[in-house]
Amino acid sequence: MIRGRYSSFVISSINFSAALSRAEPSYTLIRTWLYVCCGLVFAMVLLGGITRLTESGLSMVDWHPVTGWLPPMSAVAWADAFDAYRGSPEFQQLNFWMELEDFKRIFWLEYLHRLLGRVIGLIYLLPFLWFLFRYRIPMRLAGHLVFLLALGVAQGGLGWYMVKSGLVDQPSVSHYRLAAHLGLAVFIYGYMLYTAIGISEKLRGITAGQSIFVWPTALIFSTMIWGAFVSGLDGGAVFNTFPLMDGRIIPHGVFEISPIWLNIFENIGLVQWLHRALAIATVAMILAIWWRERAAKSVALNLMAIFAAVQFSLGVLTILSGSSIYIAWAHQGGAMVLFSLAIYLWGTGRPIAIA
Repeated sequence: MIRGRYSSFVISSINFSAALSRAEPSYTLIRTWLYVCCGLVFAMVLLGGITRLTESGLSMVDWHPVTGWLPPMSAVAWADAFDAYRGSPEFQQLNFWMELEDFKRIFWLEYLHRLLGRVIGLIYLLPFLWFLFRYRIPMRLAGHLVFLLALGVAQGGLGWYMVKSGLVDQPSVSHYRLAAHLGLAVFIYGYMLYTAIGISEKLRGITAGQSIFVWPTALIFSTMIWGAFVSGLDGGAVFNTFPLMDGRIIPHGVFEISPIWLNIFENIGLVQWLHRALAIATVAMILAIWWRERAAKSVALNLMAIFAAVQFSLGVLTILSGSSIYIAWAHQGGAMVLFSLAIYLWGTGRPIAIA
C-alpha cells in the first residue's frame, strides 16, 4: 500500500513538472517587462548624460559591483570616500578647492547612475530567470533575451573601464571609451525595444516597407556616437557659431593630426564638423521619407519628422550656448526620442520570430 501511494506521488510530481515545462509563455507579460526595462535604460542614458555634463563621473574612484549598493552612511565613511577622491588626478589638477560638501554634490550623481545600473540588472535578471525556467520560451526569443543579458553585463564592465581611464594621469576619461559606453547603452536600448516590438506587432504599415527605416536608425546612432566624441573631447565649447565654424564651412586645421585618418576621431574641429554633417544628413533623410510616405498618415512617422526638426534645433542651440548643461542634456534626450521612433517604425515592419 505504501509503495503504491509513493508511486502515485512520484507520478503526480512528474506530471506536475511536465505540466510546468509545457506552460505557454505570456507574451504580453514578457513584452511589458521588456518595455519597463527599456524605460529604465532610457533613464540610465539620460542620467549618464547629466553625470557627464556636470563632470561628476570621476567622483567615485573604486568599483564594487556586488557590495557597492549603499552610499557612505556615516561621517567617517564620507571622509574615507573624500580622501580616496583627493588622490585622483581630477581633484589634484582641477578640483583641489573642493571641501566635503562640494564633493558630495558630484558624488550623488555618479552614485545614482551606478545604483540605477544595478537596479536595471536585477529587474532584468530575475524575471528573465523566471520566464526561462517557468515557461517554454521559443529558442529564438530566448536567444535574444540571453544576448541582451550578456550585453548588460558587458556594459557594466565597460563603464568601469571608461572611468578608470580618468583615474591615471589625466582628469578626463578617454573619449573612445566614452563613445563606446554610450554606444553600447544605446544599442542595448534599441535592441531591447526592437525585440519587444517584434513580439507584439505583426502588421505591415508604410507602403514602402518598414525596412527603409534601418537607414535613419543607423544615421541617428552614428550621429550620437560622434556627439559622444564631441563631448569626450570637450568640443562643445568651441566653434560656437552656426552654420559656419570659425567663419568657414570647414574650419582650419582639420587635417593637422598625423596619420590623417586620426583626425576623424581626435581633431576637435573635424569631429564637430562630422557631427553636424551627420545631423544634417539624418534630418534630410527623415524628411525625405516623410514626404514620400506622407499619404500613409502614420502618426509615428509624423512624430519622427517633428522630432527631427526639434532635435536639430536643440543641436543648434547647444552650439550657440557654448554647450549649456541643460540645453545639451535636452539635446541628448531628443536624440533618444528620435532613435526610439526610428526603432519603432523599423520594428513594426520587421517583427522577430517568436516561434
